Amino acid sequence: MPSVIQRIKQFTRSPQGRRTMDHARRTASDPRRRAQAQRLLSKWRSRR
Repeated sequence: MPSVIQRIKQFTRSPQGRRTMDHARRTASDPRRRAQAQRLLSKWRSRR
């Protein structure tokens, strides 16, 4: 049975994995999404 890392590698090499990675990159480069993520992270960190 493949390890988790091997399964992740296989997924990222698949067409669906590439689409997912491209979508994540585009979303991460959007300034509004980046600000939203920063707010969520700071909120999560302040709870700890």
